[in-house]
Amino acid sequence: MDKYLYFGEKVDGYDIPVLNEREARAGAGILLLPAIASFVNSYLTHDFVFTKIFVTVFMVDFFIRVFINPTYSPSLILGRFFVQNQTPEYVGALQKRFAWSIGFILSVIMFFIIVVFEIMTNVKIAICLLCITLLFSETAFGICLGCILYFKLQKSKPLYCPGNVCEVKTKEKIQQISKIQIISLLLFLITLFFYSQSMVNLDTHKTKANNTKQMKCETGKCG
Repeated sequence: MDKYLYFGEKVDGYDIPVLNEREARAGAGILLLPAIASFVNSYLTHDFVFTKIFVTVFMVDFFIRVFINPTYSPSLILGRFFVQNQTPEYVGALQKRFAWSIGFILSVIMFFIIVVFEIMTNVKIAICLLCITLLFSETAFGICLGCILYFKLQKSKPLYCPGNVCEVKTKEKIQQISKIQIISLLLFLITLFFYSQSMVNLDTHKTKANNTKQMKCETGKCG
């Protein structure tokens, strides 16, 4: 059984079991899309069938990752398929297991709230948003928030962090953010805000105008 039930791969040159970070990020992205779709669908239609299916799949997927073997996780198998031609980026397996354990615990809570008891509570919304945040952070930025929490709880220095963030190093010029970049970003956000406000006001004005016209027609004032 030890041939199949293990966590992390033994790779030459690494002192501890490791996982492929590229595969993990791809798996997170594969789960992120249906997570957002199910959340939006449930929020708009109040139909939780799709969410129930996704939460169950999510829980089973993370159970396989944590308690059986990540190599048999459906999302990670798909992730490996898409990144198999890319150079592996090895990270420590222990911190990933801790982070995925958090995901599994959240999925179990959601399973009982949504699937088993069908409880109407804002807690499930908060947990959904937390899961989406965790998945988005990993797939978009390569930041494993659960791994960061693991580092905070561990007294010993962590090994093989994603992007080598555990190592103290000076940022290269291409990694630095200049004042001009910050100013340009702020200007973009301010412009986007006022543009959005103007579009909302315009849409509201059109809606009121249409409602007024419709009311006049209903009272027999339309020709």
